[in-house]
Amino acid sequence: MAEKQCLSRSQLLQQINEVSFAVNDIHLYLDTHPCDQAALSYFFQNNSRRRQLMEEYARAYGPLTIADAADSDSSSWQWSEQPFPWEQEGGGC
Repeated sequence: MAEKQCLSRSQLLQQINEVSFAVNDIHLYLDTHPCDQAALSYFFQNNSRRRQLMEEYARAYGPLTIADAADSDSSSWQWSEQPFPWEQEGGGC
């Protein structure tokens, strides 16, 4: 993929927000259409991309969620040490 370039914190958060919206939206659709194979494929593709982005963010800036705390390359508990997204310069989220 061409997206292997180094993304800024805000660019990475934007991509996480976009793919998370897609995952949540298709998840709701699949609740009522569980046999739609195209939708299921779309869900798995976007869920995998979301997981990759969350891991990348955790390695670079610290975990966004408690579930991502193990994806950080830190020797300390970064969950409470980093500024939250809404505390970022430029408005965050």
